[in-house]
Amino acid sequence: MDVVVGEDGLARPAWADGRGAHGELLRSYYDTEWGMPVRDERGLFERLSLEAFQSGLSWATILAKREAFRAAFAGFDPDVVATYGEGEVARLMQDAGIVRNRAKIEATIRNAGATISLRGEGGLPQLIWSYRPDRTPMPRTMADVPTTSDESRALSRELKRRGFAFVGPTTAFALMEAVGIVDTHLLDSHRRGSSGLWRADGTPVQDGPCE
Repeated sequence: MDVVVGEDGLARPAWADGRGAHGELLRSYYDTEWGMPVRDERGLFERLSLEAFQSGLSWATILAKREAFRAAFAGFDPDVVATYGEGEVARLMQDAGIVRNRAKIEATIRNAGATISLRGEGGLPQLIWSYRPDRTPMPRTMADVPTTSDESRALSRELKRRGFAFVGPTTAFALMEAVGIVDTHLLDSHRRGSSGLWRADGTPVQDGPCE
């Protein structure tokens, strides 16, 4: 088993056991947020942006910088971020509180515009949640947790077609995990099933994403 039982008697994966650098931050995120449904445009744009920045880095690094990212990107308001020009890019490249990667910064601005463009066709939430699978993984160990899926590959392709950047299949799957579209909590974790969207056998509790 890859779960660790903490002093509070609750079982979590090792990455969320509260130990090490940013341990408490990761445990709090795991216990209260990761895998819970997010269905609003701004919330999904934020998580999509943070997952893109995480590419090649640890999630702990991004999570520790989350408030700085929110300040830098106007609370991830797509309407504001889409207006950013070279002056804002230069400012962000000097902001030590975030990940100073020009390609990722420019992708976030581009993705804000792409998010706005989707509004006439149901919006970002409808697009992302339309890739919810018929079953969710049933991992007992961390080795059982996938990093991509048929749905994440399809979502990645569609996002790219719609003008988004830094949205590869792995990033798309991490987003799906983070916002509850799939449940990859280990079966013995105290958080398994906490989203309320999946039955014990891995089938969905409800058919629609926004019911």
